[in-house]
Amino acid sequence: MYTDTDRCVRAVQSKDARFDGWFFTAVLTTRIYCRPSCPAVPPKVENMTFLPSAAACQQAGFRACKRCRPDTSPGSPEWNARADAVARAMRLIQDGVVDREGVPGLATRLGYSTRQVERQLNAELGAGPLALARAQRAQTARLLIETSALPMGDVAFAAGFASIRAFNDTVREVFALSPSELRTRSARAHRDQPRIPGSISLRLPFRAPLNPDNLFGHLAATAVPGVEEWRDGAYRRTLRLPYGTGVVALAPRPDHIACQLALTDLRDLTIAISRCRRLLDLDADPEAVDEQLRSDPVLAPLVDKAPGRRVPRTVDAAEFAVRAVLGQQVSTAAARTHAARLVSAHGEPVADPDPEGGLTHLFPSAQALAALDPQALALPRSRRATLTTLVSALADGSLPLGVDSDWEAARAQLAALPGFGPWTTEVIAMRALGDPDAFLPSDLGVRRAAAGLGLPSTPAALTARAAGWRPWRAYAVQYLWATDGHLINHLPV
Repeated sequence: MYTDTDRCVRAVQSKDARFDGWFFTAVLTTRIYCRPSCPAVPPKVENMTFLPSAAACQQAGFRACKRCRPDTSPGSPEWNARADAVARAMRLIQDGVVDREGVPGLATRLGYSTRQVERQLNAELGAGPLALARAQRAQTARLLIETSALPMGDVAFAAGFASIRAFNDTVREVFALSPSELRTRSARAHRDQPRIPGSISLRLPFRAPLNPDNLFGHLAATAVPGVEEWRDGAYRRTLRLPYGTGVVALAPRPDHIACQLALTDLRDLTIAISRCRRLLDLDADPEAVDEQLRSDPVLAPLVDKAPGRRVPRTVDAAEFAVRAVLGQQVSTAAARTHAARLVSAHGEPVADPDPEGGLTHLFPSAQALAALDPQALALPRSRRATLTTLVSALADGSLPLGVDSDWEAARAQLAALPGFGPWTTEVIAMRALGDPDAFLPSDLGVRRAAAGLGLPSTPAALTARAAGWRPWRAYAVQYLWATDGHLINHLPV
């Protein structure tokens, strides 16, 4: 979008928050970059230039605006709606792969040379993988500076910087303030807000509207005891992260998601935030989704009644794949029971930072489940075979599921496994891989909703009818499910 100057100018002059994250406005006279909705008086048109990413702005010598804080805007929805190499690279960078494995590791995961990855990212985003990762480190450092009392040296290394000098230079360059000045400003702005010892409090932004009912309702209704719970108005769960473990509490607010993170290793902060945003589908563009679905007269009343529905996703694709198999042809309650048994027998114990909380374990890893005795599973023989085949493929790496997955290739691999029909494959594509066009025409809830709305109820006919909903059929499923009174559609009280 940043190449369409007229459209960008209109968005900036109207301070349209819908375009935050789509592009950034760099002001040539002040050398500051802003989000489109910046509350400051818009600069003259001839003094504006538009760039596709915060990293591109920083690389061009612009610093972040202190009023609109463009580095904290929602991520571009493009990376959730696409499965090409650039989109997969961006998801991996957000997941911290460059910091952990370097650019060669990123290229290996994508199946390209480092030169090809550099060329593609520079062509589309105006910055290479190192610059993009550096911009993310700067944002992580700012969060730690503003939300914790950690010494600056600890902040620097937790954010991923190789040295204190690089940390100081980057913060000054990007924010035009020293780390200590950032902390002082934050302390003045938040002096009346209590801080919970040992935790980090964040505000996760999103593009409005956001309907929390089905999003948090689904997560709470399907929560696995010991791993997830709904407590005091927040969805809480344990996290398995590259350097340690964590516990997160996520609560809906009118203009943001309140996020409380407790981590055993602060180097996991960036990836924990990325996974929480992905879990709640916070980088979606609800205006684009709802506009497309409203074009169908059958769906239009559902969208108008409760716009902004998101797709509840996951923090761990392998975990969700296992849970999808456990949920085959059984009720939500039965699926939770099966999953809870696996957690109790094979999950890794963790300590809940809330003394009244009920989180006790991480969901078992594929490696731990690969060693289980199939006869110990209270499942039909065919389901046991499906589960053991799946966990073996996940454990040995022959079935890679994650943010870098090619959606169609993953579908083909899943469909080749015994016991994997269209429903299981598509629900994994929808909620674990993040494909916004995944569709469940054979799902009982979808078929029931379709029949009630006068839509075809057979899978083939409904798929043909849903062609006009593309590329947002996963969101159409949320609106169809919402016609039912199931607990997944209601925000817990």
